[in-house]
Amino acid sequence: MRAVVQRVKSAKVEVEAEITGKIDSGLLVFLGIGKEDNQKDADYLLEKIMNLRIFEDEDEKLNLSALDLNKDLMLVSQFTLFGDCRQGRRPSFFEAASPAKAEKIYNYFVESAKESELKIETGKFQTMMDVSLVNDGPVTILVDSKKNF
Repeated sequence: MRAVVQRVKSAKVEVEAEITGKIDSGLLVFLGIGKEDNQKDADYLLEKIMNLRIFEDEDEKLNLSALDLNKDLMLVSQFTLFGDCRQGRRPSFFEAASPAKAEKIYNYFVESAKESELKIETGKFQTMMDVSLVNDGPVTILVDSKKNF
């Protein structure tokens, strides 16, 4: 399971001109689910993301997490994170989970996140989404449950 985590001042997701999620200061998380992923991958990634120390403390050091500061999370499914561009010019998505499997794990991830004290917003699974954000920093972190990067 892979995530692109962006620290944002704000973010929103629209589907067919309807806002499906909107947050203020927090994290925008794009989630990609691989065909070998399971709930353990989701648990690992969620714990890692919520505790990433990517917010500044009083000394302007990246030392605080979303949990420390009660920040919002926007969770957006993005199968293209498993696009393999090593050969040719068209990405291969062979390693991405099937839509049925990915949706099950994505929903598990979202429901697990909602057990926290944080405000959790989402996009809409398997739809074309317009994602708007104001990146804060910018701070963008890649996280992989298989620890490939």
